[in-house]
Amino acid sequence: MELQSKQNLFSGEDEATWKRRWKVMYASIAGYAMDGLDMLILSFVMTAIIKEFGLSFVDAGLIATYTLIGAVMGGYIFGIMADYIGRVKVFALTIILFSIFTGLCAIASSLTELNIYRFLAGLGLGGEFGIGMTLVAETWPAAKRARATAGVAIGWQLGAVLAAVLAAMVVPHFGWRGLFAIGVLPALFAAWARRGLPEPDIWVNRKIMKETVAKKLANNEELSDSEKEFWNKANKFPLAHLFANKRKSITTFALTVMTSVQNFGYYGIMIWLPTILMQKHNLSLNKTTTWMVVTVIGMVIGIYLFGQFADRVGRRPAYITFYICSAAAVWIYSILNDPIFLLIGGALLGFFCNGMMAGYGALLSEHYTTDARSTAQNFIFNSGRAVGGFAPVIIGMLAARYTLNGALVILAFMYVAAAVNVFFLVPETKDVTLD
Repeated sequence: MELQSKQNLFSGEDEATWKRRWKVMYASIAGYAMDGLDMLILSFVMTAIIKEFGLSFVDAGLIATYTLIGAVMGGYIFGIMADYIGRVKVFALTIILFSIFTGLCAIASSLTELNIYRFLAGLGLGGEFGIGMTLVAETWPAAKRARATAGVAIGWQLGAVLAAVLAAMVVPHFGWRGLFAIGVLPALFAAWARRGLPEPDIWVNRKIMKETVAKKLANNEELSDSEKEFWNKANKFPLAHLFANKRKSITTFALTVMTSVQNFGYYGIMIWLPTILMQKHNLSLNKTTTWMVVTVIGMVIGIYLFGQFADRVGRRPAYITFYICSAAAVWIYSILNDPIFLLIGGALLGFFCNGMMAGYGALLSEHYTTDARSTAQNFIFNSGRAVGGFAPVIIGMLAARYTLNGALVILAFMYVAAAVNVFFLVPETKDVTLD
């Protein structure tokens, strides 16, 4: 289709184009880092919150679950909004939203009030992931797409490290409330980093195409066959694209299984790991912070190498390999007792279980068109969060009956099932051109 005007900011290989790509990358990393900071703050103050409000493991787990329920709803709402009105505008809005309600957690006077603030903060958290990943996937070359989205995924781990450092510095002096109050400042910085970001070429040009066809229809002009086909597809409600036919529906289901396992594993491990270390192994908050930082370092290395692996050999081989290794890592970690082995095991656990985060931004982008890409990212990943949101409370229930370590063993079986899911149901999309 011939367009009167067309944006061409991200298709070249010149220095200016790469500067724009890196600016998008840095802004997306900053946003996802604040996502990680906000969520992981909770894991470092869970023990203090349990003590202040006199909570059971189940009630404590529900705090995280309410946050994730909000994230699911926010992901659905803001993902659709980003497909309609633009990625960048909605991106900034989500970060401002979760920063405000993270700060309000510091003045919560009851468990109910804290749960409400965590739910509202979750709305912003859920919207941020898919939009940031979509921005990077749509502006970086296909051959480097998994590595680029890996960069964004590392942002979460940077936020987790920042949460650990702030917990060690702030909690001993100002308590858990002080940590939530301090957490607002980095989030506001991330919102500021969004200034001046351009929308991706592919989204802008798609919008121009829609306006061109709409103008023809308004003037009662005849549309070509290609224009009719485009109009019928582009005018669908974004969510309908995910279930357009049987093959697409199966793919959407399979990808949702993958993100469900990812989120269940991550939140099940990271929300409760500090508690396991403090209660079973009698470690102080500072020593627990060391273990968590080492685990996160393992995650960063895993994410980086997964992105390289997925770009070189394909998405399917990368995921199947990491799922099988994750199953082994979780089982081995559950039986460790020696502090040194716990340290090394934590790094391996992070490497495999969260290294896979590198690929979702690319994988989810490659299965859907620009009309629904942000919706697909947020719907699929946050549907996975909906399942993963029950991990803290399920593991809390199992821990109350058995042990926290024993409760984590269930994850090993989930990772094996996820590998089978990828093998049979997920098509390969390496080097695919986005449309």
